[in-house]
Amino acid sequence: MSRTAAILATILATVLALLAGPALAQGTAPSVHPGTKLNFAPTLGTAKLEHSTATPAAAGHGVGYTYTYSVGKMQITVDVFDGGRRVPSGTSNPTVATQFDSEATAAEQQIKAAGYTSFERPTVPSTCTYGAVAFRCLVYSASTGGTRLYSKLLMTGYHDNFVKISIIWSIGTGQTLNDADQALNSFIPALMH
Repeated sequence: MSRTAAILATILATVLALLAGPALAQGTAPSVHPGTKLNFAPTLGTAKLEHSTATPAAAGHGVGYTYTYSVGKMQITVDVFDGGRRVPSGTSNPTVATQFDSEATAAEQQIKAAGYTSFERPTVPSTCTYGAVAFRCLVYSASTGGTRLYSKLLMTGYHDNFVKISIIWSIGTGQTLNDADQALNSFIPALMH
């Protein structure tokens, strides 16, 4: 592994740990999510499953499942949770809009607290569609170690749960937003068919 790839892997692991929140007793997540019936196969599109975790219910947050995939030097993370309540389907309802704003704000705070600089994100999310599924989405970025990391955050309500997907990449390893969208265009329809 090159020095740049090793640094990127360390940075991505740090960002993912920060985004995961406080550590609770964890186990491996089931390959088929019990509520949504989404099948987290070893390969989805061009992405390969790296690992999964199940986090027990905590105050204000129901049981959560996280699935981490890799596509080249990019990582896709899928979080499926209900937040302790029934989640309406789609992107335009207030429950999903409020949770999305909360997730984006938490990501910004955690990344800044970890020492990342020059954090940038749009003030208003947009709607992105992959396959037949629409998501609230935004792209944010931050600098560290002489490189700029990017992440595209997606969220929708699906079968009474939040489905939050994020993909992380670095221009330092040659990836672009177009590469991330190609990976998502392969991954999401394979997951949510």
